[in-house]
Amino acid sequence: MEWIADPSIWAGLVTLIVLELVLGIDNLIFIAILAEKLPAAQRDRARVTGLLLALLMRVVLLASIAWLAGLTRPLFTLFAHAFSARDLIMLIGGLFLLFKATMELNERLEGRDSDDKPQKHGARFWPVVAQIVVLDAVFSLDAVITAVGMVDHLLVMMAAVAIAICLMILASKPLTRFINGHPTIVILCLSFLLMIGFSLIAEGFGFHIPKGYLYAAIGFSILIEFLNQLSQFNRRRFLSSTIPLRKRTAEAVLHLLRGQHAEAELDAETSSLVGDAGEQDAVFNKQERQMVVRVMGMAQRSVSSIMTSRHDIDHIDLSDSPAEIMAQLDRNQHTRLLITENGSEPLGVVHIIDLLHQSLHHNSLDLRALIRQPLIFPEQLTLLLALEQFRSARTHFAFVVDEFGSVEGVVTLSDVMETIAGNLPNESKELDARYDIRQKEDGSWIANGHMPLEDLVMYIELPLNEKRDYHTIAGLLMDQLQHVPQAGEELQLGDWLIRTLEVESHRVHKVQIIPLYQREPDYET
Repeated sequence: MEWIADPSIWAGLVTLIVLELVLGIDNLIFIAILAEKLPAAQRDRARVTGLLLALLMRVVLLASIAWLAGLTRPLFTLFAHAFSARDLIMLIGGLFLLFKATMELNERLEGRDSDDKPQKHGARFWPVVAQIVVLDAVFSLDAVITAVGMVDHLLVMMAAVAIAICLMILASKPLTRFINGHPTIVILCLSFLLMIGFSLIAEGFGFHIPKGYLYAAIGFSILIEFLNQLSQFNRRRFLSSTIPLRKRTAEAVLHLLRGQHAEAELDAETSSLVGDAGEQDAVFNKQERQMVVRVMGMAQRSVSSIMTSRHDIDHIDLSDSPAEIMAQLDRNQHTRLLITENGSEPLGVVHIIDLLHQSLHHNSLDLRALIRQPLIFPEQLTLLLALEQFRSARTHFAFVVDEFGSVEGVVTLSDVMETIAGNLPNESKELDARYDIRQKEDGSWIANGHMPLEDLVMYIELPLNEKRDYHTIAGLLMDQLQHVPQAGEELQLGDWLIRTLEVESHRVHKVQIIPLYQREPDYET
């Protein structure tokens, strides 16, 4: 153990640690790019797992120095070049690195969404780890051979490798966050991997490329990118100090909606600033963005998707006894009353204000005399046109009828406005089906079966058919199952499991929507 007190040993240890870190940068970059494809909850585990496997692999290789030395022995000769096991490993690793880097570059340069559903939400942890292991094997071989050539003591080699890997684990998270937060950095890193892949293939064929050349080129590129990032930072600070970014974005959107495309374009710096803003620094907050999305969808959404079904409306039947009618009036909490007779189609509506005037003038109760005819909307009428008709008719109430003229439900101006602003509480204690949804601690959701699918997707990313002829969760279940679901019946839709909880009189009242894996919280509830 006298070698521990030798200063040259410690100098060699420090030097070897630095070299191991330098040789591990390309491995770390590859791990950062692969980990981005996983859900956020699995990225840290993938990074740590990949680096720990790299540590294990390097320690095993160091413990097998005799076997490692045998890797350089020629196995066969081809084109006047003797290929060893090390050459074959370098060739395979280089080809794999070229393939992966080319595929990633192609995906990003073609403008594909790197966070599409199969990648963002798919269970791909172990395939990603397997790819990390393959590259770990190649990079570990290079690092171990370097360690064997520099230091004579096995414990020093192992200590240097262990310390270097621990430092890489500590640096991996901020490095990954920085790389994935800057698209130009990702392209630069993929270009580095291409260059390293070519160098591995060249070494496999016996053409040694000094690492100094590679790292000099990488260092120069990083310097240029640093200057580019500094320029963008200063440009963003200047843009924010002159005209507020919020105003710039709003004006561009308004120009676009007016058809003034030439004036709607944002300059590159402004659009980059908008696109790179995180949730905390976003130009518009979550509620504002949701309101804009709802407004943009009004021309595609029909009144039947927000109407209150006639079966859920409190109504007064003129054929009932006066005592029963008075009891219903006493319980009423609405400003309008739906009037029927003998269970037939609705005759119209009575305004509470008219009923009050009738009472104030000491007239006897005569609901038939107060009946008004509301607007009549076909069930396929869009919300935008419904809003215009409400404005023109100076009324806030309408019947929704099907193609046979039967009243399917009612819709009010408040219903239309709620599709823009969200839930508007009223004095009634009953919660509107459109907002009757809550999330449980286990990540599942309990929702009203009559909740419109257009409102449900604000909370849950369900794959829906745009040409569907149903509007609610219950309609979705019946369409997929082809029968009225029973309590406890389940349906898998995409990455979600929909379980029926409560069914009464053929009506689905409550459902549970369960994610099939852990998801990132995307929406506020």
